Amino acid sequence: MRYFIGVDVGTGSVRAALFNQDGKLVATASKEIRIWNPKPDYYQQSSEEIWLAVIYTIKTVCDTGGVGKEDVGGIGFDATCSLVIRDKEGKPLSVCPEGTAECDIIMWMDHRASEETNIINATKHDVLKYTGGGISVEMEPPKLLWLKRNLREKCWDKAGHMFDLCDFLTWRATGSLIRSVCSVSAKWTYTKDKQFDPKFYKLIGLEDLCENNFEKIGNDIQPQGKPCGSGLTQHAADELGLKLGTAVSVGMIDAHCATIGCLGCIPKDSSITLPPLTSRVAMISGTSTCHMQLSKEAIFVPGVWGPNWSAIVPGFWSAEGGQSAAGKLMDFVIETHSSYQDALKQATDRNQHITDYLYELLEKEARNQGLTSMAELTKEFHMWPDFHGNRSPLADHTLKGMISGLTLRSDDVGLAILYLATVQALAYSTNHILTEMRKSGHSPDILYVCGGLRKNKLYIQTHADATGLPVVVPDEKESVLLGAAILGATAAGLHPTIQSCMDNMCGSGEITLPTKQDIQYHKKKYQVFLEMYADQRKYRDLMTQ
Repeated sequence: MRYFIGVDVGTGSVRAALFNQDGKLVATASKEIRIWNPKPDYYQQSSEEIWLAVIYTIKTVCDTGGVGKEDVGGIGFDATCSLVIRDKEGKPLSVCPEGTAECDIIMWMDHRASEETNIINATKHDVLKYTGGGISVEMEPPKLLWLKRNLREKCWDKAGHMFDLCDFLTWRATGSLIRSVCSVSAKWTYTKDKQFDPKFYKLIGLEDLCENNFEKIGNDIQPQGKPCGSGLTQHAADELGLKLGTAVSVGMIDAHCATIGCLGCIPKDSSITLPPLTSRVAMISGTSTCHMQLSKEAIFVPGVWGPNWSAIVPGFWSAEGGQSAAGKLMDFVIETHSSYQDALKQATDRNQHITDYLYELLEKEARNQGLTSMAELTKEFHMWPDFHGNRSPLADHTLKGMISGLTLRSDDVGLAILYLATVQALAYSTNHILTEMRKSGHSPDILYVCGGLRKNKLYIQTHADATGLPVVVPDEKESVLLGAAILGATAAGLHPTIQSCMDNMCGSGEITLPTKQDIQYHKKKYQVFLEMYADQRKYRDLMTQ
């Protein structure tokens, strides 16, 4: 039996998992990593701390699984789309104007480069059509421009290597400066026809990155699943407790990797005819949510990132919609409510997660009011969920959250209804994204949900009801780690392609169908949802006249 390791560097932790060649999970390990938040919109991390967490988690899964170094066939890395800056000797460079010298990472959710984002989008360069018509503050060019404008001497002039985090990890493991097609296509404006376009980089003031054939940001671009360099270096192998030369795959961004880990999953309900790969949408639902769809041709959707060539499955184009705050928004509205502590105590006393306790309150309140569905508890309570801006399909990071229908109610039932409205708002936002993708030529026919919110039954059912689509939840709860392990298996030659590894390792899943009685209700709520956006724009216009 051969084994493969998947490593996922998320927002708040590094996780590793050991899978066997059939895709069965053997062992997992996790290590928290710090986030520095020195001022509003600044979010930073340390790549040195992250690598130490990688060492810890890989050693732990091998020890826990009882697997020797000779049995590990390959490793795959995925990570958030954060920017890592190293100097010419490969040492960390601080990305903070003052203090926190160990921080050499500007995180994906860092919004310090809002002005730079506007500068880049004002150029209306043709390459921006691959980012939904406008680049996002979460992508790398705005962050790079911010560094040049604000930390020229301290950081920019000293920089020798600028990595997406997944590419930093493969460099640290193998010594190879290969960059992933996934990372550069999705976050660095690399395109199939023009690669890194020097005219674009010169236009936005980053002409120095064009030097030596874009050496600082990478000029050896390879698809994920390909072996990275010659595998583990001796130094990395000694650190990780593995063999010299163990295969390491070219890396991926976390959401893209999770898509690989779940889209090959087969629903257990035999009455469901599974549509082709290009009609399946992966929702990677955690702190934020990403909506990933493949296509055979390049499809341009305003406000949706992409199309990106070979960023997920080599040979296919991909589109990425998203919500900047999903699980984070749910946590925020629950934890800032005046009844949070009381509700948390009730849930703890019942040995429940707080969202399960709130679900029970919603069921009881719906019965008390004689409603046919708990969804109707929000008939006069509406939310626009962009508390951290809109990633898709409006691509406006300046949008704010909105709530209509507030009363003086402050008990735990009031909290439950607020929670319900939040989940519904996120589902309507998903429907908004899918609607725009469908208008442009995509065919989203079934949803796959993975990530932390896969366990939330209200979230799953509400998404089925609000979109009218069946929702599959894979049995394997660690889809992103499985995706990373599939990369390692592909690099090691277990199966010839990523797709064939998906077919053999993704397993099966449970399916949730839409509730017919709620369809009309959600259609009405969705119209209110769209009106709230129109109202917010109207308020903004009034205040700027």
